[in-house]
Amino acid sequence: MLVAEGEEKKREKERVINASYPPLQMSGLSVQELQDLCKDLHKKIDVVDEARYDMEVKVGRNEKEIQALNQKIYELKGARRPSLKRVKKSTDDMLGACTDTSKLMKADFKANLKTVKKDEEKREEVTDWRKNVEAMSGMEGRKKLFNAGQ
Repeated sequence: MLVAEGEEKKREKERVINASYPPLQMSGLSVQELQDLCKDLHKKIDVVDEARYDMEVKVGRNEKEIQALNQKIYELKGARRPSLKRVKKSTDDMLGACTDTSKLMKADFKANLKTVKKDEEKREEVTDWRKNVEAMSGMEGRKKLFNAGQ
């Protein structure tokens, strides 16, 4: 059926073209008459091209206008919210939402957690810095630094 429709469209197109533009009779024409015929055809082609160009410009202008109007409509409507999706819940979930057992279960979960003791890092005791400077200021202090480096 599609092939038959395609062939029917082709035949209709050929019929319309033949009715609008009769075939050219070029046999028996002189060189001058052929040149006149070519010039006449060129003029007709120019007229058709101008009309085609004008139509393209009008269509482009209308498309821009339609796009601008659609943008204005969109701005007037405001941003659309997305539609919410349904979430299927089991009966237990629905009962839990009604009775707030989910909050109790969370509390029970926290109560059953084990506590872990963390070992604290050993820190050196902070001493008075002035005593440390006095001890290092003499020869004994330099000797201690030298011995500590080895």
